[in-house]
Amino acid sequence: MKIDVSELRVRPLQTSNRNWVASFVKSHWGSETIVAKGRIIRPAELDGFAAFRRKDPVGLLTYRIEGIDCEIVTLDSTEERVGIGTALIDTVKKKAKAKGCKRLWLITTNDNLNALGFYQKRGFQIIAVRPNAVDEARKLKPQISLKAASGIPIRDELELELKLSE
Repeated sequence: MKIDVSELRVRPLQTSNRNWVASFVKSHWGSETIVAKGRIIRPAELDGFAAFRRKDPVGLLTYRIEGIDCEIVTLDSTEERVGIGTALIDTVKKKAKAKGCKRLWLITTNDNLNALGFYQKRGFQIIAVRPNAVDEARKLKPQISLKAASGIPIRDELELELKLSE
């Protein structure tokens, strides 16, 4: 069933959501941990937002704020191209600005063509490519696949950022 964006409600994560976050992340990422830039991150321990359609959770964004930077750690939805990801991005952008952040940034991998398109359509720019960084990440998280479902070898980390205006 298609989602009517007017039915979406985005709410901050609560402590009571931690088990759901861990389960949701595991179902989308194959593990309750994320590895980026040589760091192991547990999204269930982070701040974030969940998108709901009525009472059903349909999306999740987790983030970390450090100084003037807000890092999007995970962004997933149960259905693509219906506005869930955009609603979550818009919400974290507002939060980051309110906290005095000057940029929103994230890491994705070279194979994640849908994410690259999604973020660039929303103003993000690729600012760094770390060739073969995923080989290092596999040392911390061995379950990272060698190839994506599309057959593209998963090798490189790409950093994208969006400058936040006042």
